[in-house]
Amino acid sequence: MYRVGEPIRDTKAPEGPIEERWDKRRFSAKLVNPVNKRKLTVIVVGTGLAGGSAAATLGELGYKVKSFCYQDSPRRAHSIAAQGGINAAKNYRGDGDSVYRLFYDTVKGGDYRARESNVYRLAQVSVNIIDQAVAQGVPFAREYGGLLDTRSFGGTQVSRTFYARGQTGQQLLLGAYQALERQVAAGNVEVHTRHEMLELIVSGGRARGVVVRDMVTGEIETHLADAVVLASGGYGNVFYLSTNAKGCNTTAIWRAHKKGAHFGNPCYTQIHPTCIPQSGDHQSKLTLMSESLRNDGRVWVPKRKGDDRAPGDIPEDERDYYLERIYPAFGNLVPRDIASRAAKNVCDEGRGVGPGGLGVYLDFADAIRRMGREAVEKKYGNLFEMYERITGENPYEVPMRIYPAVHYTMGGLWVDYDLQSTIPGLFVVGEANFSDHGANRLGASALMQGLADGYFVLPTTIGDYLAGAGTFGPVEEGDVAEARKAVQDKIDKLLSVNGNRTADSYHRELGRIMWDYCGMERTEESLRKALERIPELREEFWNNVKVPGDPEGLNQALERAGRVADFFELAELMCIDALHRTESCGGHFRAESQDADGEALRDDENFAYVAAWEWTPEGPVLHKEELNYEYVKMTQRSYK
Repeated sequence: MYRVGEPIRDTKAPEGPIEERWDKRRFSAKLVNPVNKRKLTVIVVGTGLAGGSAAATLGELGYKVKSFCYQDSPRRAHSIAAQGGINAAKNYRGDGDSVYRLFYDTVKGGDYRARESNVYRLAQVSVNIIDQAVAQGVPFAREYGGLLDTRSFGGTQVSRTFYARGQTGQQLLLGAYQALERQVAAGNVEVHTRHEMLELIVSGGRARGVVVRDMVTGEIETHLADAVVLASGGYGNVFYLSTNAKGCNTTAIWRAHKKGAHFGNPCYTQIHPTCIPQSGDHQSKLTLMSESLRNDGRVWVPKRKGDDRAPGDIPEDERDYYLERIYPAFGNLVPRDIASRAAKNVCDEGRGVGPGGLGVYLDFADAIRRMGREAVEKKYGNLFEMYERITGENPYEVPMRIYPAVHYTMGGLWVDYDLQSTIPGLFVVGEANFSDHGANRLGASALMQGLADGYFVLPTTIGDYLAGAGTFGPVEEGDVAEARKAVQDKIDKLLSVNGNRTADSYHRELGRIMWDYCGMERTEESLRKALERIPELREEFWNNVKVPGDPEGLNQALERAGRVADFFELAELMCIDALHRTESCGGHFRAESQDADGEALRDDENFAYVAAWEWTPEGPVLHKEELNYEYVKMTQRSYK
């Protein structure tokens, strides 16, 4: 199934006191003369918070930047869906927060499966992100005295999450977008919308360009550069039903993986506890209700199994506020993996609410009594409106119904401290890499990582690489031709099958397999079932998929088919990774590895490493990067 290769190390992280490492790396990084920057080209794939901020900052520094996105505008990147907030260790509340505490909470929240150096740098840079966003005009909420307001998120006991009502991701993306457009106007950045990356060009052992398809004309284009940055987001849509936008896919990072970029921890997927439950088989995606709602909303189910009374008819003493009962220290603000499993457990006991018993209540009655409806509306109004539009229920009058759903992926392409993959010249930022969250991401940390990578980390580290651009040599024509041929061959193959099933139908079936066998709970038996069924379904796909139309012009069926083909291959690697990791940690819950209370039971002796997978035609090769903790002691997580 797989073989074990040589260990892998991050050779870029400096030694010494952890609070000095980023400063040390910045000083040691080679600089590029301003005149020389104008001669260098960088390709950035993706225009979300990580890609948009990276392209804007690299343009501001003087590089020539080519930016690509498959949407019709950079503003439609999926970062807009991150509603609740962005973490930063500003400590405006004076409640005990600090850079070190944010570092500690993030390492603990990731169940001790993230690198200390990367996480500490993220906490350091977080304070600069807020200043940058405020300078751009991002309308963060403010207190009466004028300071920026904050609220709490899961996995912390301090208030460090900055927010713009329930639109934080959208407002931050608009800030990055206006910075990007400034560089477009200055002539430093070219934006190519409706272009999808389908292959990475590697020449002389370095990433030197991409092959993209113009999604409107169907034309296959080649773009060359001195370095390539992937900021294409996560791969949660392998499950078909998730909170991700329907267009989110794995193609960019998967094609890079098959060209030599190792894939880190693919089995680490996050189940978000606060989503609107599935209403039927007709759905193609699920809707996220922000984790910020758990600040003031209380989660509960009836104490009695099968109690189908209306929530208002269930007396207080017949309600089980189970998160407050099980985890008194953190209550409703436990991390996402713990809240999700707790919701699944009470529903499995027969105490779930709503259709099929797959839901729990998120109740704002106490908050409305305490704060008044107007105050609740100011904090969460657009979220309440969205919920009512989708469900037809008024959450000011009846509790919301929520249930866990696939949301974020902590796995991604393996990168070193410089955010460079195992392919020289290929940098990976934001959710597309694996670097900062370990086995579980704390809420409001996705926006923090995306902007930290794009505004502050990548612009420094990529310069160190580009300082040697004069020695790279020309891009070999044969390497470009090979990449273009691979793209064209795949398109031709998809169009030639002419079967009788749509790509979407295969995607839905694959997603069901992944959710049932590699979802919120995994077992050896379930994973082996998945690894039997996925190759069978993939073979059927390549023999029976129906892709109508032709390669010229707009062909969304062709786009989807190519993405589903990549999801099949990724799904198999995810299951192999989950099968080999026989411990439970964070969002990876192996039913065979739990303590007496049903909590995730890690095996630090055997699994305290990053699983970096190499693609080979004979099968995946596992390279282990050992994780060493100098500052945070690995202990069993407790939020009680």
